[in-house]
Amino acid sequence: MCRLIFSSDIFRAVDRWQIPFDDATCGTPTRTRKCLTCVCFKRKGSYERIGINLTSQQEERLRRLKHRMKVHFDTSRMEHQEALKALWSATYPDQVLRGLVSEQWKDMGWQGRDPSTDFRGAGFISLENLLFFAKIFSTSFQHLLKKQGGKRAAWEYPFAVAGLNITFMLMQMLDLDSAKPRAFVRAVFLQMLSENEWAFDLLYCVAFMIMDKQWLERNATYMEFNDVLKSTRDQLEKELLMDDVLRIEDMPSYSLLC
Repeated sequence: MCRLIFSSDIFRAVDRWQIPFDDATCGTPTRTRKCLTCVCFKRKGSYERIGINLTSQQEERLRRLKHRMKVHFDTSRMEHQEALKALWSATYPDQVLRGLVSEQWKDMGWQGRDPSTDFRGAGFISLENLLFFAKIFSTSFQHLLKKQGGKRAAWEYPFAVAGLNITFMLMQMLDLDSAKPRAFVRAVFLQMLSENEWAFDLLYCVAFMIMDKQWLERNATYMEFNDVLKSTRDQLEKELLMDDVLRIEDMPSYSLLC
C-alpha cells in the first residue's frame, strides 16, 4: 500500500501543466462573497444537513472546477498544445515526440494519430486529469498504461481513451452544475473540495485504479468497458458515502495508488 501526504506547495511545485489554473483554463481568479451553503450527508442510514460556511477561497475552488469542466480542447491554443506535449514527456520521458499528429499517440491508447479528435465531451480537463495522474502517481500511471499485473484480455481497453471516459463519468456523477442535485454524493464531494482544491483530480486517480481492478476481476474485454465503468461509479459512490470517509484520501481504494 502506498500513501502520499499532499500539500498545496507540493502540487504547485510540479510545474504549470500539473493543474494549470491560469489563462489556459480559468483566466484570472475573481473573489466571491462568503455564503452559507447547506449540504446533506447520508450517515448511518439517515440524512443529516450540515451548514458549511464557505470562504471566498473555497467558493473560488468550486467556481474554478466548474469552469475547467466547460473548457473544450482547442488545438489552436498554444497552452493546450503544450499540455499534450507535457503529457507525452511525463508518459515517455525517454522518447522524442515527432509531432502532435503522429502514430506514436496510439501507443498511449488514443484512437488515432491525432489525440485532439478524442476529447469531445470530456474537454480539456480530461487532459489535465491524465497529466495529473502521470506526474503525481507515476508508478500507478505506468502500471496501468503498460497493463502490468493480472490476467489481461486479448482486447484491452485503450488507456488514454479510458481516461477521458473516466473524467466524463465523474462529471456526470458529481453533477456540479445542477440547480437541484439528485445525489448526496455531490454534497459529500463539495465538502471534500472545500478542504482540498485537488479533490476532483485525486478522485480521478482513484477512479482509474478502481476501474482497472474491476476490469481484471471480471476478466473483461473491450466490449464490456461500459459495464465496468458503471460498476466503477457504483463503487466510488459507495466509498464516498462511507461514515469514516471525509477526504479522498480516506477512501478504501485510495490505498491502490502508488
